[in-house]
Amino acid sequence: MIGTELRERITAWREQDPDVATAVALDDLVARADAGDGTALAELADAFSGPLAFGTAGLRGPLGPGPARMNRVVVSQAAAGLAAHLLDLGFEGGRVIVGYDARYNSDVFATDTAQILAGAGLQPLLCSRPLPTPVVAFGIRHFECVAGVVVTASHNPPQDNGYKVYLGDGSQIIPPTDGLIAARIAEVASRPLADIARSEDYPLVGEELVDAYVARAASLAPPGAPREVTWVYTAMHGVGASVVDRVVEASGFGSPHRVTEQIEPDPAFPTVPFPNPEEPGAIDLALALAREVGADVAIANDPDADRCAIAAPIGGTWRMLTGDEMGSLLADDLLRRGVQGTYACSVVSSTLLGTMAEAHGQPFTTTLTGFKWIGRVPGLAFGYEEAIGYCTDAAAVPDKDGITTLVRVLALVAQLAADGRTVADRLDEIARGYGLHLTSQLSFRVADLSLISDAMARVRATPPSVLAGEPVTAVDLAAGSAQLPPTDGMLFSGGSVRVVVRPSGTEPKLKCYLQVRLGVEESQDLVLARARAAEVMAAARADMAAALGL
Repeated sequence: MIGTELRERITAWREQDPDVATAVALDDLVARADAGDGTALAELADAFSGPLAFGTAGLRGPLGPGPARMNRVVVSQAAAGLAAHLLDLGFEGGRVIVGYDARYNSDVFATDTAQILAGAGLQPLLCSRPLPTPVVAFGIRHFECVAGVVVTASHNPPQDNGYKVYLGDGSQIIPPTDGLIAARIAEVASRPLADIARSEDYPLVGEELVDAYVARAASLAPPGAPREVTWVYTAMHGVGASVVDRVVEASGFGSPHRVTEQIEPDPAFPTVPFPNPEEPGAIDLALALAREVGADVAIANDPDADRCAIAAPIGGTWRMLTGDEMGSLLADDLLRRGVQGTYACSVVSSTLLGTMAEAHGQPFTTTLTGFKWIGRVPGLAFGYEEAIGYCTDAAAVPDKDGITTLVRVLALVAQLAADGRTVADRLDEIARGYGLHLTSQLSFRVADLSLISDAMARVRATPPSVLAGEPVTAVDLAAGSAQLPPTDGMLFSGGSVRVVVRPSGTEPKLKCYLQVRLGVEESQDLVLARARAAEVMAAARADMAAALGL
């Protein structure tokens, strides 16, 4: 049975919820719990266990009733808290662009946000249709906004949604801003929802935003360079396709072979269990089409098009490149063309980028995980993280951008094809020139988050001293350093092995990022080198899994 305190919280929530759908869902859960349904009671207890935490990723969670879910009450409180924070900074009357993807309720949450920002005396610019996250992020600087909001859960499962907040410089929020906004949200949540002022006096942003973004993205293709490339594209049921089509046309590349089953927005994501190109099976349709048409490359965006994955024939077999492989390809292309500035990647990414930048006399820096850190590196020329996120035009979008990345990839592959070379050929050149860097990920998805904290405590208390037969030194990243602020993670390195262990910031996962690095001399015979690296990697994975006890 539902306890008295929980029932009182449910009743108070039900009275202020403006959404009929979540109210009905709540009534159903209550009726089932009262009838003895333990699953319904557990769902209610979880949904009302506390507020959905607002952090450096904003909000993200499953849709549904209750303060620990994504719904109109939670989003309205978040919008009011953000508005209060912006007014604290003296931004009354300032512009705030509000965009959204095609997930369930994204348009509703965006409209609520615009109304509340307008009611607080700010000037929201509400996008008139679902748009990719990088297009909205581009609009922050383009329209000289003081902040930006995108309603999206990126590549999360269909039952999720999220609320992403940007600062006026176009970068994602970081501490202490997230804490200041969270404090304001808590203040709002202590008062009735009806007290939040609203106004419908705000403009809609139409195709002028898309036009400006398309022109900027198309300009990244080198003038006079080859444009002939045979390619496959999937939008992964997201919002990328319409903008990608325009960018490709404006930059002079031929149209792709489209994965028609995944090209239109669909919040149910019917062809994939997880709408994430990294997940097994997600790009199978793209790979099948690529083989059928004899493509040079297959390209996938995630649902909000801020990430980009590519697949190509490697060693006679089509496969998706790792984020580190693609990061090295893009960086190598920019460095070959003499692009100057700072090159950056996250601490969980390969160390190869630092070696490449040093060889070309360019500065390099390592950041914490996430583009909230990478995007704010001063003088950034190129930044990436292994989770297929790439910043290729920091002056316009200091965040990961899967569409401008797509343009860079097409330009690179077209040039390689014109030279009679392939993606596999260029990867081989990089390995021979800088040493083979093999990376892999070991992740554990859990239902009980305490398993993650227990595993981190275990590996801190008894860290492995040997991985794959090589002595390693342990560094607790929670202590911080001159290069990196404190973060929940452990780094193990020694010889050819490097491993970073950390909890995921967006999913219930514990992740291990593994690297095996061989020297330039040992990498000249790549057949032997890859066999050796694979052997060491397998041993390191087994040793790390044993150390974590999962």
